Amino acid sequence: MKQVLTVQGMTCGHCEKAVTQAIRLLDPQARVVIDRSQNRVEVESAQPRESLEQAIREEGYAVAA
Repeated sequence: MKQVLTVQGMTCGHCEKAVTQAIRLLDPQARVVIDRSQNRVEVESAQPRESLEQAIREEGYAVAA
């Protein structure tokens, strides 16, 4: 299932890597596309949105509702 999340605080490549790794810890097969300039994280995963959001928050990033 494709989901689009708005993630605040991603400012560099390290941030993108941290968010991607957090998602892939939940779902190693997840497809993650990040557009930092738009604060957009597009995820194709079977994981529920709440789990993805929680994993990103645990990395220190804010996820908009």
